[in-house]
Amino acid sequence: MSNIHPTAIIEDGAQLHPSASVGPYSIIESGAVIGADCVIESSVRIYGATRMGVGNRVCHGATIGAEPQDLTYTPEKSKPLTIGDHNHFKEGVNISRGVKTEQGTVIGSHNYLMAFAHIGHDCVVGDHNIFANGATLAGHVELAHHAFLSGHVAVHQFAHIGAYVMVAGVTGVSQDVPPFTLVDGHRAEIVGLNSVGLKRNGYDQAARTAIKRAYRILYKTALVKDEALDQLRAMDDPAVNEIVAFVEASQRGLVGHR
Repeated sequence: MSNIHPTAIIEDGAQLHPSASVGPYSIIESGAVIGADCVIESSVRIYGATRMGVGNRVCHGATIGAEPQDLTYTPEKSKPLTIGDHNHFKEGVNISRGVKTEQGTVIGSHNYLMAFAHIGHDCVVGDHNIFANGATLAGHVELAHHAFLSGHVAVHQFAHIGAYVMVAGVTGVSQDVPPFTLVDGHRAEIVGLNSVGLKRNGYDQAARTAIKRAYRILYKTALVKDEALDQLRAMDDPAVNEIVAFVEASQRGLVGHR
């Protein structure tokens, strides 16, 4: 394999597509599966529980599919890490395999993780998300799609973050963040809509107005949650229906509104 640097270690039982490349001093363990056109740069370690799709790039020093940072972990409890296509993992990124759910850790496609970002065990991450430097998901977090986590964001275990959310830098997220919002603070609070992200992703003025009205009903009226949700359902708007579904599924409760 001319694409494999002579100092790289590819254990017997690792499966690499012939078009994949591996840089110097990287280690790919037995059981790992690396898809077509993946680029594994220098000093990367890919652990055996990893299943990776096509066109992914893993930069220097990243650790993919590492043992979970969970005190209950033992090797026989190991669950997989499944990665989709065309993700970009920058230097020092760390992603844990699963330990407590059958599907393990799941990452979709077209995600971009900047240096030293971390995804914990049993997380489920969708598509087109961006993690800035040092952004961290604890275990069992669910992150939808087209979200932006700024530098050094920390998300509490089991929290859910909806689609098109932007989380400001150095924010601690301890409850669920509903879709389309911008959150900020030592403990995250909604400070507005992610208007820039919505415009970039094709949400027109009418859709943005409906979303704004929905959050006004949900947060700025004296209605109890069920009454507010009834009003949101009556709007019969696709984006608002997504908000309703998120609120109904929330188990940790929603972040507050500043």
